Amino acid sequence: MGLQIIWSFVLAVLDAYALVTKKVLLNPVLVSLFVVGDWVTATLSLAAASASAGITVLYFNDLGHCHFGEECQKYQISVAFAFMSWISISISSLIMLWLLAAG
Repeated sequence: MGLQIIWSFVLAVLDAYALVTKKVLLNPVLVSLFVVGDWVTATLSLAAASASAGITVLYFNDLGHCHFGEECQKYQISVAFAFMSWISISISSLIMLWLLAAG
């Protein structure tokens, strides 16, 4: 998720620059770069969420139960949040692809 934070920060700075200078960022090459970057971060986020879910299945199903009590519930919640984060990232990726196709 560290790559996602850096990517989002760079896009926010670029958007702020475009707003200050009143430029439109609909250059096809630039939008293509955004699409590729969004798809890469979406794929990596899905991989991280899936790996975390695999560890959760290992703890609860394959090992019988988790011995840490409340910590296990926190881990399950964090995995659920990781998948919700991936859903929002994938929606952003689809919107960028739509902008590329429209431009």
